[in-house]
Amino acid sequence: MLRTVRVMHRRMFGAVFQRRLTALAVACAMSVAPALAQEMAPDAAAAGTYDLLVGTYTAGKSHGIYVYRFNAADGQVTPLSSVQTVNPSYLVVAHDYRHVYAVNELPGDNGPATEHGGISAFSFDPQAGQLTLINRVSSEGNDPCYLAFSPDGRYLLTANYSVAADPGGSFAVFPVQSDGGVAPAVLVVHHEGGGPVKGRQDNAHVHSTVFAPDGRYLFAQDLGNDKLYEYRFTNDGSRGLISPVPEGYTQMPPGSGPRHLIFDAGGRYAYLTSELTGTVTAMQYANGKLRTLQVLRLTAPGFKGKIGAGAIHLSPDGKFLYATNRGDANEIVVFSVDPYDGLLKLVGRQSTLGRTPREFAIDPTGRWLIVGNQDSDSAVVFKRDPTTGLLRNPVQLSIGSPVDFHFTPSS
Repeated sequence: MLRTVRVMHRRMFGAVFQRRLTALAVACAMSVAPALAQEMAPDAAAAGTYDLLVGTYTAGKSHGIYVYRFNAADGQVTPLSSVQTVNPSYLVVAHDYRHVYAVNELPGDNGPATEHGGISAFSFDPQAGQLTLINRVSSEGNDPCYLAFSPDGRYLLTANYSVAADPGGSFAVFPVQSDGGVAPAVLVVHHEGGGPVKGRQDNAHVHSTVFAPDGRYLFAQDLGNDKLYEYRFTNDGSRGLISPVPEGYTQMPPGSGPRHLIFDAGGRYAYLTSELTGTVTAMQYANGKLRTLQVLRLTAPGFKGKIGAGAIHLSPDGKFLYATNRGDANEIVVFSVDPYDGLLKLVGRQSTLGRTPREFAIDPTGRWLIVGNQDSDSAVVFKRDPTTGLLRNPVQLSIGSPVDFHFTPSS
């Protein structure tokens, strides 16, 4: 049974949920199975070989998801296979490394608002590097652009960015089935409102859904109305699976356009990219609350041109933070992370040698970083210095409209 909820302004936030959100988890708990975490295969870890999955936009030279074998000893990338699926612009890999999920980002900027996007589930053979479609369901919104597992692995969440005012930005919750497939959505939460930037904030735009490391809270970043919505997650259904916290949301500066949020491994600090202002915000996290500590611009002083903050990730050791800056800058910005207070310090900037770097990934060894230049049909592998955090020795790869990257054990 699908439940749809609209989130309005702050004073009505709690009341809307209390009236409309029921304990839906009980009804579907029997049909899902948790994704069991497994240790990385010892031979793959020792050999330093991984599978590299690349999601793309498919309007140009690509037709779906591409799988490569990645050698962490020398950074060499070898093509293995591909699978056809429309606009898999964001991927997530299950904890068992045997299932992969992709958004199907539709309808796109010029498509009809009546066309919903999709979520596709694939089985994955890591030894052969082969993906096989299990099923696809509606994302219950326009332009899905993000995926995340619930802490128990039973549910998959997507952020529907939505280029249309109706239905507007939303996130949806899907049970994960025992065969790895995705069941239809059991909950859709719509945000409402907008911001001051005309053309980009005319309505709500949910850009990411991120669970805190404590597993108790969900944060939904809304680029359209400059809010980080806060929800409580209760997998026993006692609060209807996802329910509001009293405060409702953390308000970000008007016109900033919050995009992606990540947490450090210790769960004490969070870091946010704000796309429209091109900034990174360091925040302190405790008991479901975020408090801003620091805001840094990605662009160099005196920079003139378009800006557009994108992806953000920490190095495996947590000592460095990286963020992409698109627009006219087309670079990765490197920050060191103070282990005592979580504050950031600029280390350097690295050109991505192409246009529109959206997502990137650091390999599990921490020695390599790969970034995609969406509008240059190229990806670049950089060697990463674990001591300084800087990137060097770029090697370019030809990939049509690369967007997202994930490393998995190859056996």
